[in-house]
Amino acid sequence: MLKKFIELLRRHYIRIGLSLLVTLVFVLHATGHVPLGFVERMENIAYDLRLTLMMPEGVDKRIVIVDIDERSLLEEGRWPWPRHRLATLVDKLFDEYKIKVLGFDVVFAEPDVSSGLLTLEEMGRTQMKSDARFLEAIEEMRPSLDYDRIFAEHLKGRKVVLGYYFREAQEAGVGLLPPPSFVAGSFKGKSINFERAGSYGANLPLLQQNAMSGGHFNPLPDADGITRRVAMLEDYQGAQYESLSLAVARLALGFPRLTPGFATVGVGKKYAGLEWLALGKHKIPVDERVAALIPYRGPMRSFSYVSITDVLKGRVEKGLLQDAIVLVGTTAPGLMDLRATPVGNVYPGVEVHANMIAGILDQNIKESPGYRLGAEVVMVILIGLLLSLILPALSPLWATGFTMLILWGAVGLNLAQWYFYDLVMPVASLMLLTLIIFTLNMSYGFFVESRGKRQLAGLFGQYVPPELVDEMAKDPEAFTLEGESRELTVLFSDVRGFTTISEGLEPNQLKQLMNAFLTPMTRIIHGHRGTIDKYMGDCIMAFWGAPLSDPDHARHGLEAAIAMIEQLKVLQGEFKARGWPPINIGVGLNTGDMVVGNMGSEFRQAYTVMGDAVNLGSRLEGLTKEYGVHIIVSEFTRAKVPDYVYRELDRVRVKGKDKPVAIYEPICPAGQEDQATRDELKLYRDAFRLYHAQNWDLAELQFINLQKLYPERKLYTLYEERVRYYRLNPPDEGWDGAFTFKTK
Repeated sequence: MLKKFIELLRRHYIRIGLSLLVTLVFVLHATGHVPLGFVERMENIAYDLRLTLMMPEGVDKRIVIVDIDERSLLEEGRWPWPRHRLATLVDKLFDEYKIKVLGFDVVFAEPDVSSGLLTLEEMGRTQMKSDARFLEAIEEMRPSLDYDRIFAEHLKGRKVVLGYYFREAQEAGVGLLPPPSFVAGSFKGKSINFERAGSYGANLPLLQQNAMSGGHFNPLPDADGITRRVAMLEDYQGAQYESLSLAVARLALGFPRLTPGFATVGVGKKYAGLEWLALGKHKIPVDERVAALIPYRGPMRSFSYVSITDVLKGRVEKGLLQDAIVLVGTTAPGLMDLRATPVGNVYPGVEVHANMIAGILDQNIKESPGYRLGAEVVMVILIGLLLSLILPALSPLWATGFTMLILWGAVGLNLAQWYFYDLVMPVASLMLLTLIIFTLNMSYGFFVESRGKRQLAGLFGQYVPPELVDEMAKDPEAFTLEGESRELTVLFSDVRGFTTISEGLEPNQLKQLMNAFLTPMTRIIHGHRGTIDKYMGDCIMAFWGAPLSDPDHARHGLEAAIAMIEQLKVLQGEFKARGWPPINIGVGLNTGDMVVGNMGSEFRQAYTVMGDAVNLGSRLEGLTKEYGVHIIVSEFTRAKVPDYVYRELDRVRVKGKDKPVAIYEPICPAGQEDQATRDELKLYRDAFRLYHAQNWDLAELQFINLQKLYPERKLYTLYEERVRYYRLNPPDEGWDGAFTFKTK
């Protein structure tokens, strides 16, 4: 046995060494020494999949959301409303509907001056100061006009939680914070990574002093913008303050003492980090940031919703609210309390709190335990060693079967931990490690020999740069001119107004201009591992992913397109200096299955791509003029390169295609956009959402405002005109938001 093991090491030491190196990288990732962003993204995706597949769904009637919705704003007027009306709301909820607890997912930071009391007082101090009857009348009316005091009096003695928010900026706070859950020094000697605030926006002191409790409603999105957890405690000036959901659940449970929990690791020993918070017998598991995972029970409206105007006017069935926990929040888009979550890209923030409260009451909050780091390291080492030492000795068929056994075993164990023990353990790193080592072993033979370089250069040298020919020479048998279907990315680039340009130049000048244009553009495509398909006059056609396989073909194609536009700016100056007319280009990119190979006739053949995906790429290039942009990519290319900021331009049906396709303009890599760009994209997304909702009036107003702010954008004028057309010619029922182009 030992002799066989030594022979295995001798014959496959390179393969085993590479597999162990991959294992080491994943161990370093698990310990935090070499963070792998793609593994973290996959872990988030895996978490979301488990969550959505195993949600209980159904409607939880214990918690009711009193919604400041569009209908309420229409009937009651724009928000904020006078506080005496909210006092009426509180009375109705507690006295008429007999609710248990009331939480406000809104903040009352500024005094209510809608009654006109301040104006009357100012008149009493100035022009009417000598009018005794006027001054007496003010004092008589004061109790009925001081809306904040009226609201405060109606809060007093009732189980009401007011919401507020923290800010990172170091500046003076606004309003009055409620008493902290833990005073400064409560965790002295503990190394706990609380979310820390620099200031706050809280409620008026009069209101907070009369409410029974308060809680912060700060969102805590992950790096991908998805809200998966809520900070149970947030630190401000050394004291810790509870979240809105925790404060509401605490009142609903009878206001038990909140205590921290530290897991033991031996007799008398404890972890340095906080493991859970306890409300009597109810435990809330928290992570290293003292945040709890949100146990989403389903998509939006997994809790009962009632319109706030119906409560005010007594139109709600009493049984729906009796003994319920009520949260006052908003789903109105204009009030901007919408979140991206694993169960919906547009999800009300108030329902996030509802899910958290239900999870605290039901004790079904998933736990991401402190020992998950050690467990991940052990599993990575175990799987890495097994695969590294066993796969080289197996045939491809047996290796596939063994890999699937390891893969499904890891996934099955993880799902069991999730479902039966409410544990969130890492799974993406184990799956990726397994697949990478398997792929490495199966493909190793293709990269260990080098022959046929001259043959490859003769076959492909005119299409790809020498550097790729060198890579292909490592396994020449893997490349062929025979037709095959692959997922590729195709690029079309065309000079706008080329006919006019060519008519204004002498033939020799036109030749020089085209050479000066095509040479740097080709160099860019080659530099990004692209294959030149052909030049068609002023048009360049290129593709990525063949003949040399490129798993990042979409990314390389997109990066090449962006580099071409940057190079165009340089060429503009050079052309101007030479007296040539300026040129502009449009670039279309699409990713999909294409047929690639040597095609043509018996007289002439060329290595090219064909198929519907190619045709779509050509159509996208033509659409750049319609939308006034330099680059358009399809939804398929965007899906392959998700870590870029994009502007969704439209959903279109191009000529020859019945199925609509979403098209996008790439802006920049994620994280590199400036604040002005983020602001513009946010305004545009709001307008785009209104357009698809067929809210023509608001959409037109938004696009008009955008056009005023950014007059150089043709896109906003296009949508402004399209909205006016659809208002007069409404789309058919069941309209999917797509625009159909009749021409190429």
